[in-house]
Amino acid sequence: MSQIPAEDALPEDVLAFWFPDGLEHKGQDAHMAFWQSRMQGGMDEAIIKTMADVTAAAARGQYDHWADTAHGRLALLIALDQFPRSLWRDTPAAFGQDIKSNLLVLEGIKNGHFDALKWPWEKNFYLIALCHCEGPDHLARIDLAIELAEKVVETIDGPLREGYADMAMQPRRVREVIERFARHPHRNAFYGRLSTPDEAAYVEHGEFPHNRKIDA
Repeated sequence: MSQIPAEDALPEDVLAFWFPDGLEHKGQDAHMAFWQSRMQGGMDEAIIKTMADVTAAAARGQYDHWADTAHGRLALLIALDQFPRSLWRDTPAAFGQDIKSNLLVLEGIKNGHFDALKWPWEKNFYLIALCHCEGPDHLARIDLAIELAEKVVETIDGPLREGYADMAMQPRRVREVIERFARHPHRNAFYGRLSTPDEAAYVEHGEFPHNRKIDA
């Protein structure tokens, strides 16, 4: 894979890179592998080699017009909320587009773009972004993610439903952390924030929701 020039990138390039072809026809093991790789750093090398320029351009606002369509908005969301966590891992820049990502999500829920997405694995990236972004309305956004996650599961028939039902519990797990600390304590070291004794104990224990093994 080679670097996609920022000036040539299209939403379709991001979506084709991020979502395996024919995922809708694949079984539980393939879905588990998809989520495990996307959530646990398995795409870091590919993002750095292929999407570094695209990630930086998205952060500069170069692709804001992608949000005019449902799939363009999804591609922009992935470029802003997912790619930075790989490209700039363990630095404040990894979380630098969280606010913009959440604005994209909230607008997409209001204007019908979220509902226009066909597959649960597409919609779940809206819910993940709602849980990522710290802020005074964090619990309210997580509650929205919980509500939408339950609705997404209701649309799934067949053997994939059980795995995605388990994934739908993720916002509840994140909510417990935010309700307790009002922020993601594992980010304290990257931001230079001082941890409370309770946060330090939590970080030392190391069982973070985002590191949980995914059984999709």
